[in-house]
Amino acid sequence: MTDDNRVVVTGLGAVTPVGIGVEETWRNLTSGVSGVGPITLFDPSELEVRIAAEVKAFEPRDFIEPKAARRMSRFAQFSVAAASQALEDSGLEITADNAWDVGAAIATGGGGYGDTAAETEVLLTRGADRVSPLLVPTMIANMASCQVSITFGLKGPVQTNVAACAAGIYAFSDAFHTLRRGDAMALLCGGTESAILPLSFISLNRLGALSRRNDEPARASRPFDKERDGFVFGEGAVVMMLERLDHARRRDTRIYAELAGVAHTSDAFHITAPEPSGESAARCMTRALGTAGLSADEVEYVCAHGTGTPLNDASETRAIKRALGDRAGRVPISSPKSMVGHLLGAAGALSGLVCVLTIRDGVIPPTINLDTPDPECDLDYVPNVAREQRVRTAVANGFGFGGQNAVAAFRAFED
Repeated sequence: MTDDNRVVVTGLGAVTPVGIGVEETWRNLTSGVSGVGPITLFDPSELEVRIAAEVKAFEPRDFIEPKAARRMSRFAQFSVAAASQALEDSGLEITADNAWDVGAAIATGGGGYGDTAAETEVLLTRGADRVSPLLVPTMIANMASCQVSITFGLKGPVQTNVAACAAGIYAFSDAFHTLRRGDAMALLCGGTESAILPLSFISLNRLGALSRRNDEPARASRPFDKERDGFVFGEGAVVMMLERLDHARRRDTRIYAELAGVAHTSDAFHITAPEPSGESAARCMTRALGTAGLSADEVEYVCAHGTGTPLNDASETRAIKRALGDRAGRVPISSPKSMVGHLLGAAGALSGLVCVLTIRDGVIPPTINLDTPDPECDLDYVPNVAREQRVRTAVANGFGFGGQNAVAAFRAFED
């Protein structure tokens, strides 16, 4: 990789269950604040699972023109709001001269689930002539990226990756290679999801994937804890401005960190369960480090996928041990899902944000609710209290249904 086409992070944006904006989100993550609570987006009283990590106090019109907001699904509204923050934070002004060199790469697990469910109900109860003509262009997954492009006048590449719970890190990978090739100079990049609706909860509960701790929602998400009983459904979006280094230098802008390497592998094993040995996930970590020109000995933090399901956490622990070898026990690892739940398509993007801010501030957010150590999960998961520690190299893991694995490696920027 030449010096000019290195990929750097110059802007950050977030809409999460613990904050609207990066600094509120980060303050709550490092303080161990849970964003999990009773479901308010619909009436869950007839369901077995009645808790979720919802985005609170989100007002689309704070970021989007009212007419445009009405034509966006919630997942797309989140992406535009987070992208607005990242664009402003980066200081990059979109003009007629540079619009063709700036694009978007926003991933999702599925798109506008809620719109599809709502319009299906309209069809069944009110008839075909009442179904919205805008359903399809509202709910399709690429609208997160396209609405960002339309809102901010970005005429460069617009990309969408639908890769379940690994989608956010796939977006980093898409952007990384697009920028290195020179197909764009800057990309608003990240993940978004909003699928808190009855059908999702009924299906995932029947699958046995969700925590049922309705009476103690703040303690329900318990990655790596022996008493974990499933993940907590969440929603939100994280978007970063990624730029080629030569472009960022010409702007003389602040650089948060470098996106140094990315990789993908597949378990080729099962539609929901991870491959138990962790071999494929470990190879993904190793390949991402190799792309970045880093060794296992240089890893100083891992932002784990850490869903809080029995199978995932044990498999990921084995993967980290395979990838980092003797160093695995000395590397701090934490899971923000303990506080924000599982953001599905936005989960990996949030993990990337945590890596960047950990590098910036030298603070590692905790894994809360880790009270009873699991013998199968015997690494340093930074239990319950944040840790001050200098970090120069951080790895974000993202593993999705179907066995899709994605890893991104970030490092402190050095000119």
